Amino acid sequence: MNFVALKMLIGNRAKYLGIIVGLTFASLLITQQSAIFVGLMMRTFGFLTDTALPDIWVMDPKVQYIDDLKPMKETESLRVRSVQGVAWAVPLYKGLLKARLPNGTFQTCNVIGLDDETLIGGPPRMLQGQMADLRRSDGVIVDIVGATGKLARVLPDGKREPMKIGDTMELNDHRAVVVGICQVQRTFQSQPVVYTTFSRATTFSPRERKQMSFVLAKAKPGQDLLTLCRRIRRVTGLAAYTKDEFKKITINYYTKYTGIPINFGTTVVLGFIVGVAIAGQTFYNFTLDNLRYFGTLKAMGASDFMLLRMILLQATMVGGIGYGLGVGAASVFGTLSGRTELSFRLPWQLLVFSAIAIMLICAISAALSMWKVVRLEPAVVFKS
Repeated sequence: MNFVALKMLIGNRAKYLGIIVGLTFASLLITQQSAIFVGLMMRTFGFLTDTALPDIWVMDPKVQYIDDLKPMKETESLRVRSVQGVAWAVPLYKGLLKARLPNGTFQTCNVIGLDDETLIGGPPRMLQGQMADLRRSDGVIVDIVGATGKLARVLPDGKREPMKIGDTMELNDHRAVVVGICQVQRTFQSQPVVYTTFSRATTFSPRERKQMSFVLAKAKPGQDLLTLCRRIRRVTGLAAYTKDEFKKITINYYTKYTGIPINFGTTVVLGFIVGVAIAGQTFYNFTLDNLRYFGTLKAMGASDFMLLRMILLQATMVGGIGYGLGVGAASVFGTLSGRTELSFRLPWQLLVFSAIAIMLICAISAALSMWKVVRLEPAVVFKS
């Protein structure tokens, strides 16, 4: 009977291809938009991912996400360092400063100030130069995306010359010399990332009484991170989170206070509805066209369970093909857009989510068809 079911499905080429196209389009839309959403959300905490060494991030209790900066006194790093269970704690500066380029244009940069002694919190990968070069006079390290994009020099013929080691720029009217090029994750606002030492970053930034953004802390071996976070909060009165907790707080902020989830969620729901509308209706019409065959099989003794199994097999086959084509097209799209500003991340959890969505579309389509077949009276078919 399985062969008969597949023969019935493939025999009607127009409806067979129509169902496949509907499911492929739904799978593509759901997977692609969800992957862009995931990529966009991962950019919100890209700096946390790049800064892998510290276990705990300590900050002002009113900080709501990674870019919500509430400066603290530099002495707070000493208080955190004195907490039992903390191996080391170093200050970190993070802020937005305007860079003046040699051609006179201005560009807002994400400036990161690292602890002068240890340089903890630096970029994960150096492409040119070394981290230790930051100790050279006025030294800064810029990320490759910024160096080749917004910080690149525009030549008279319109071509862009990437910023390179030895080039200079002004950060808030202070001279800065590029001593290295690094690779970091793209930021949410797509601003160039500039690394320098903590003392130099506080010199670059406007004068304020408090200038330290975070304290990066490392737990001693064997310490439970959540317990240590609670201890730091109790002793210092500051907020302390593990890296995963801080990522979650940042995502929750963007989810709650921006329209990003609603915009992408609407598109995903639209893809689901389109899939149900096109594939479901086409599959239902396909069943109606084949009612006489189902009626004949029923009259020959086929049980309702056997007919339902045939419909499920047909739905599973078109669902599998449509899902595979849609996910494949989304993967090709992601590969082709890999070097662009477009954020695209396709983790395995997203593939499972898309598979479940397509399964639901197929289940709804099959349920409509099953209802018609179960209520079918063989005598009516022969009468017509």
